[in-house]
Amino acid sequence: MPIVGLAFTSFVANKKAVRVKGEIKVNSTPKIVSIKEVTVPTMQKKGLAVSFEFVSTYAPDLAEIKISGEILYLAKSNAAILKGWKKNKKLPEDMTMEILNHLFRRCLLKIAYMADELQLPPPLGMPTLNPKDAKPGYVG
Repeated sequence: MPIVGLAFTSFVANKKAVRVKGEIKVNSTPKIVSIKEVTVPTMQKKGLAVSFEFVSTYAPDLAEIKISGEILYLAKSNAAILKGWKKNKKLPEDMTMEILNHLFRRCLLKIAYMADELQLPPPLGMPTLNPKDAKPGYVG
């Protein structure tokens, strides 16, 4: 079933150092924090509110950008999903993949903007253009 909504609740960006020597490594990690059943008044249905955190860390100890929020998800069986979550903190694989892919699409764009404002590298690779007549150098 589909994701029908996403609401951000918190944006926190903290740059700890102005200069760093060496290579900067960026690690972006989504995390599902909790899940609960909610009523969706506009649809006269019950859905699942999935709370999440999405954190990009810049190593070595340079910065951290964290987004928190909630995804509204309509499932075929809320009870089975809630039971699995309470038992072992896991969601069905198809639901997990749909939610995590959605979080990567939405959150990485927000984090890229905040990283730019803090003069940090973007959390994802950006395409680069080279002149047509440029000869490829040694890549190894």
